[in-house]
Amino acid sequence: MTDEPGSGHADAASSGDASDVDPDPAAYAARDPETSSADPSLGEASSVVHAVGIGPGNLEYLVPRGERAIREADVVVGFETVVDFVRDRTDADLLTCGYRDEAETLTAFADRVADGDRGVAVLMGDPNHSGYQFLGKVERAVDEAAADAAEGVDVRVVPGVSSIQIAASRARTPMEDATFVTLHKRGDLTADLERLHRDAGRRHLLVLPRPFDWMPGDVAADLLDHGARPDATALVCERLTHDDETITRTTLGDLSAHAGGTDREDTPFSDLSVLVVRR
Repeated sequence: MTDEPGSGHADAASSGDASDVDPDPAAYAARDPETSSADPSLGEASSVVHAVGIGPGNLEYLVPRGERAIREADVVVGFETVVDFVRDRTDADLLTCGYRDEAETLTAFADRVADGDRGVAVLMGDPNHSGYQFLGKVERAVDEAAADAAEGVDVRVVPGVSSIQIAASRARTPMEDATFVTLHKRGDLTADLERLHRDAGRRHLLVLPRPFDWMPGDVAADLLDHGARPDATALVCERLTHDDETITRTTLGDLSAHAGGTDREDTPFSDLSVLVVRR
């Protein structure tokens, strides 16, 4: 249900300088706006790869544009758990990966696209909600495979319904009054946690936890350490839109009792969770 951790781009080949390429895949994905056929000055790529957000796991939330792209694809790539959701929606060749074989699988996908196949990368939820790391890896692989082509390959995002949107609806926390932070990514979380510290009590907080070192109890304890009110209402939303969806309504004080640990057994909550803290 959580969006894929780590899902317009600059063409590294056209820059002529590999040092211009940001090593962070999320930054790579966010370097430039997407090209658009409505702007003739940007030219037209020979083909397009769609990065499709498939929703929170219940395929009733897969938008028609994304479903069409998946159905018409020649090759689909994504993490195995994500691809499994759309396996019955396409006759495409399915390339699945985990973290260990991610680079190899994306290279194989990009080579297929460079040879003219219609490619789709699938991500949980909406790629714009924590999917930029995977999106950047897809884009970089496609750029490198198409470097010698006469025309490039564009990667375009098909937004989906995020678990964050579902959680905001369940908790009645308007997005314009909320601060969204994803901890569901690799690397340093300092800046993200500082945003939560700053806005706790002032705005609603929508948080994607990171399994299993930054789960809801850990976030609650950290917020309390930085001045949040123990009686603030907290909701832990698990497996949203699935048949076994669960929402636990509690307070930051009570939730913090579950802080600590780095393993699945150290928390009562699913890794498919969204934490909402109401202001």
